[in-house]
Amino acid sequence: MAGELILIVEDNDKSRKLGRDVLTFKRYEVIESETAEEGIRLALARCPSLILMDIRLPGIDGVEALRRLRAEGPTRGIPVMAMTASVMTEDRQKILEAGFDAYQSKPLNVTDFVAAVEQLLERHRP
Repeated sequence: MAGELILIVEDNDKSRKLGRDVLTFKRYEVIESETAEEGIRLALARCPSLILMDIRLPGIDGVEALRRLRAEGPTRGIPVMAMTASVMTEDRQKILEAGFDAYQSKPLNVTDFVAAVEQLLERHRP
């Protein structure tokens, strides 16, 4: 559903811009962070409908950020999609075992990315 708030936590400017541009074109509201720490603060303050989280970030990584988000009441139930260049099967398995709700490999395929975002939001609508 257009208008839902999505938080992108991504340190790579080009990847963040691509995600933002695609999602705003699809009429989602987008907020952004370059670090996991700032992303956690934004998530707690704004309670987005979805968080798109890079795994390799400066400071704490995406897996630790997810652990912290799941430990907080306001963000516990927010779906989080991992976005990473790690495409090995074992990496994907570790990411999903860590508790991410979905996984997208980078570079993003725009069609697959939009479909995954829409499916994840649909599954978690009240």
